[in-house]
Amino acid sequence: MARTDLLAADTSMGAVTLLVADLDGMTAYYRDAVGLEVLRAADDSVTLGRGPTPLVVLERHPELTNAANGAAGLFHTAILFETQAGLAAAVYSVATHVPGTFTGSADHLVSQAFYFDDPEGNGIELYWDRDRSEWSWAHGQVEMASLRLDPGEFLREHLTGEPELGPAVVGHVHLAVGDIGLAREFYVTRLGFEATAEFGPQALFVSAGGYHHHMAMNTWGTNGAGPRTRALGLGEVNIVVPTADDLGSLGERLAHYAVALRDDGRVVSFDDPWNNVIRVTAGA
Repeated sequence: MARTDLLAADTSMGAVTLLVADLDGMTAYYRDAVGLEVLRAADDSVTLGRGPTPLVVLERHPELTNAANGAAGLFHTAILFETQAGLAAAVYSVATHVPGTFTGSADHLVSQAFYFDDPEGNGIELYWDRDRSEWSWAHGQVEMASLRLDPGEFLREHLTGEPELGPAVVGHVHLAVGDIGLAREFYVTRLGFEATAEFGPQALFVSAGGYHHHMAMNTWGTNGAGPRTRALGLGEVNIVVPTADDLGSLGERLAHYAVALRDDGRVVSFDDPWNNVIRVTAGA
């Protein structure tokens, strides 16, 4: 029987908030290297994105320190580009400005991805999706892998003319957590995502509407980690549901599961089992 307590199929991810020590340096990285545009700026915060779409919010918190090794938190923010040419332009920009921040690349069958760390150690994935008609599914699981993807070859093939990033959105957010079973109970059973790929006790991928994943959780370096203490790094994950009715339904479902909510009628926010703040809003 089909589940009736799922997030709406058109659910998407919004901007990721990062708590940073060096606001100017981090702004320069995301603006000059990654190629995002400053959409809003204040004394202690900067919002960057592409066109009208905010992707990363940087908040200055000089009183905070780095999280301890092995603590739960952000694994990476994944920025999805509309075209391979746009992805190539972004990868070329980072490689030109700060080549030392590149950490790897892979063909995941559903996508092509390049990985970086920003100056404060927050992971970033820049990627492009293959058409959904090319994804393979078996028993409700999407086929993903990590195959070799040569950055130089990719750039030679797709970097043509004047590099132009084009449109981009936050495609997914990947978290480092302490326990995959607990992550599944929270993000699938309570929040309403569907599990799209599972790798035993090590990783879980979840989505709404048949996407390969809107969120992922792994224990690769954080197995057994408990709730986070406030530190530099992840500040907030944003999820966008299509309508106010969808937001209301989510609030009711989470209340049923006794999840402590902060609900002002426009935004529902709550903490996951590792104190990662999840903020949900309704689309226009």
